[in-house]
Amino acid sequence: MFLEGLDRLDQEIIRLLIENARISYSDIGQKIGISRVAVKARIQALEKRGVIEEYTTIINPQKISGAVSCYFEIETSPDTLAQVAEILRRNETITQVYRVTGKNKLHVHAVAASSEEMEELIRTVIDPLPGVVSCSCNIILSRIKDIKGLRL
Repeated sequence: MFLEGLDRLDQEIIRLLIENARISYSDIGQKIGISRVAVKARIQALEKRGVIEEYTTIINPQKISGAVSCYFEIETSPDTLAQVAEILRRNETITQVYRVTGKNKLHVHAVAASSEEMEELIRTVIDPLPGVVSCSCNIILSRIKDIKGLRL
């Protein structure tokens, strides 16, 4: 995939970081043929530009006994969309909130420690949201493919 503003070396660095965010500057340099110092400078420039936003650990909730992962599709009235999005954004059980096109204006992901905790989220947070026209909930049964971020 061509990304304007990223040369071949930046793309190779990003590919390696996507595979393993803990890879050392030296190892990256060896793999792409530049010095450790040059790798560090390029990564710092990518961070400064906002191309690389963060390095994180991703936990697979399906590997934790009892964890429940759900996607919600929420349609709200236009005048309450911002308020609903802010309520959802502040909730710790909710991991992602996206504004999307189409009938459902919000795509929301939540991970709870148990089905009881997910039911509590639905009862105390989702159900009382103001201006909700419709809401559907899909429990994730298994992860088939899950790519984080942009693929180069």
